[in-house]
Amino acid sequence: MLRLASSWVWDFWTADDGDRYHLFFLKASRALVDPDRRHWRATIGHATSTDLSSWTEHADAVLPDDSPAFDDLATWTGSVVHQDDGMWRMFYTAVSRAEGGLSQRISSVVSADLFTWHREPGRQVLVPDPQWYETAETRQWPDQAWRDPWVFRDGETWHMLITARANHGDADDRGVIGHATSPDLTAWTVQPPLSRPGAGFGHIEVVQTVNVDGRPVGLFSCLGPELSRARRGDDPVGGIWAFPTDTLAGPFRTEESYRVTDEHLYVGRLVEDRAGRWQFLAFRNDDGHGGWVGEITDPQPVAWIDGRLTILEGSALARS
Repeated sequence: MLRLASSWVWDFWTADDGDRYHLFFLKASRALVDPDRRHWRATIGHATSTDLSSWTEHADAVLPDDSPAFDDLATWTGSVVHQDDGMWRMFYTAVSRAEGGLSQRISSVVSADLFTWHREPGRQVLVPDPQWYETAETRQWPDQAWRDPWVFRDGETWHMLITARANHGDADDRGVIGHATSPDLTAWTVQPPLSRPGAGFGHIEVVQTVNVDGRPVGLFSCLGPELSRARRGDDPVGGIWAFPTDTLAGPFRTEESYRVTDEHLYVGRLVEDRAGRWQFLAFRNDDGHGGWVGEITDPQPVAWIDGRLTILEGSALARS
């Protein structure tokens, strides 16, 4: 488990250098007192582990840039990939002071060792294409959804899956999985979404697709208040969701999503351990008494049961 005495931690992603797992996570000082204030004070922390359970914290990986800049307010959720040249590239979400955090953008930093990260001059800043997606100007949601990049390679093409909203449909039901592609990780082209609006989600946060025991699956998160009225029905509980898919790069049938955990956990990630077993991690969100926790769980094994990805019975998360 990762619990910091001085900071809350929440959204996270991992990288594996072959010897250690690297955990990157959003963090903000507990001195803020009110955890709802954390989003505008977020930096990207860093810790390492050999077993996904015991973590050693290191210096923060990424901080907001000096003003004025598109990322001078806060740096949010992303992912890390290993380039063919041996460098590591972290994609992340950025918000600016000038816009009061309203507009979300995606950019990247690079590192030779996963510890020290550098902003590149002339790096691309990815924004939503209005022919498919809501923008800050056309939104029917509190903010522009364009965040949480999940990047992976399929053949010769790099894919980026993005938390986004379509530019049509009911206001509470426009959540889609946005998409961009690149041949080289530096020049990106925004593509149409890989899922359809009307699946029951106002937004589809922190998407991940992986092959678990040879079977592709997607994960994302959505809380109860962000579900559409139709999906809430008599079961207005959100949490971490899984969806079936035939390929890691879509298209995705998010209307067939099912809940993996309720809202006591959020932002589920699947990580393969050294024994080749898939483990589930998440951050502790709701303490069951109206309080917010802000720590990352120990890994818990998963398996396919009756065609659904399931946290195995007997684990601490399955019992929660």
